[in-house]
Amino acid sequence: MNTWRLNSTGWIEVICGSMFSGKSEELIRRLRRAQIARQRVQIFKPRIDDRYSDDHIVSHSELRIESQSVSSSQDILESLGDRTEVVGSDEAQFFDDGIVAVCEKLANMGKRVIVAGLDKDYRGVPFDPIPELLAIAEYITKTLAICVRCGNPAANCTQRLVKSGKRILVGHGNAYEARCRRCYEPPEEAAEEEAAQPRAAVASG
Repeated sequence: MNTWRLNSTGWIEVICGSMFSGKSEELIRRLRRAQIARQRVQIFKPRIDDRYSDDHIVSHSELRIESQSVSSSQDILESLGDRTEVVGSDEAQFFDDGIVAVCEKLANMGKRVIVAGLDKDYRGVPFDPIPELLAIAEYITKTLAICVRCGNPAANCTQRLVKSGKRILVGHGNAYEARCRRCYEPPEEAAEEEAAQPRAAVASG
C-alpha cells in the first residue's frame, strides 16, 4: 500500500500567469498524471466560466478534462468525496475569497490541491484571490505567453481588446490577447486611477 496516501500532510500548488500562457494545459497535465497514478481525483471549475464547456476544463489549445461546475468555493467542500486525494480547480480568480480558506482546509485534510488562475487582471492589478493563494502555497508555477505584438516569449500581461469597465468579463481570444511589458497598454480608467493616487512620501535619512 502507498504509505504517502496514509501519511500525507497535503499541500497547495498554484499555477498562475496571463491569459494564453498555458495555465489550463499545465493543470490538465498534472491532473491526468494523478489519474494515471490511480489517485482519486476531483476537478472543479467556477460556473461562470462556460466558454467552451459546462462539464470540462478546456484549454485554448482544446485539451480537456472532465470537471464539475460549482457556484461557490463552499460547493467544493460540499461536493468532496470521502476518499478524494487530489483536488483540482481552474480559473480560481473567478471564485469568491473563501477559496483561500477552502484550499487551506483541503491541504490540512491531507489533499493535494492544484489550482490555476490569472495573477493579474486586464488593468495589470493583482487579481484576488490569487495573491492570497500564492502566499499559502507550497509550490508555485509562473507561466508566460508569447506577446502577439512583438513575439517576446516573456509576455505576462493580459490585454483587453473590448471596452468594458467590468473586472470580470469572460471572453475568448477575440476579447483578450497576451502582451509583454513593453507592448501592454493599460486601459484609460487604470491610468486615471494611478494618476489620482498620491505620491508616496520619501523618508529622510
